[in-house]
Amino acid sequence: MPETTQVVRDDVKLHVVVDGPATGPAIVFANSLGTDLRLWDAIVPLLPAEYRVIRYDMRGHGQSDVPDAAYTMGQLVSDAEAVCDALNVRDALFVGLSVGGMVAQGLAVKRPEMIRALVLSNTAAKIGNKKLWQDRIDAIRKHGLDAMADEVMKRWFSRAFNASPAVKPWRDMLSATPVEGYTGICAAIAGTDFYTPTSGLRIPTLGIAGSEDGATPPDLVRETIDLIPGSQFALMRRVGHLPCVEDPEGYANLLNQFIKDTGHA
Repeated sequence: MPETTQVVRDDVKLHVVVDGPATGPAIVFANSLGTDLRLWDAIVPLLPAEYRVIRYDMRGHGQSDVPDAAYTMGQLVSDAEAVCDALNVRDALFVGLSVGGMVAQGLAVKRPEMIRALVLSNTAAKIGNKKLWQDRIDAIRKHGLDAMADEVMKRWFSRAFNASPAVKPWRDMLSATPVEGYTGICAAIAGTDFYTPTSGLRIPTLGIAGSEDGATPPDLVRETIDLIPGSQFALMRRVGHLPCVEDPEGYANLLNQFIKDTGHA
């Protein structure tokens, strides 16, 4: 059975779920904007049973606390650091999707002893620009998340998935995200440019992109992955921004091959 715990940093309680043996090699997952740790539900059973799999809800999302916006990327990185420190994580494989991938980059730079390999999924060193994010923040504060949920689903998923009943739980998850939490993380993304620090990383890295990703297109993902010497890049076909949802088996296969390639054991 998964173990549920809380990690507190700066009076913000972070909801954490741990699967697998306490002594196993660690794999840490960080979710995207507008989702929570359930993003990885279909992936966890497909990973080797000997691994300790750690998931957490970012501040403002899921069952974690919702402090007032705006947030900074430094806060998000420090939250991930606090989760890893509380669980004595060292030499982990860190898998981050979208803003979770930005957190992964920041943490790998800040605490190199904590992360031995990275999976940067559907992410970039810099996503959008300040005007784009401020416009989104303003629209959400005026109209709410539900009003823009259909447009977000078009960026998140392929046309086929978006036309199926399977999209509803993800639309509901987005709409249920607290406005303070969503706009808080929007502000953190808006203020982040990791091109320089990420280009200094020298650890095994796998980049994953979705061919139909409307949020972080494949070329943007690849541009970031290419900053890290020796990195690998995988393009998943017929999926969007959340390939772990649309094609969990294909996604898990990439992770498991990367685990073997890097000797993460």
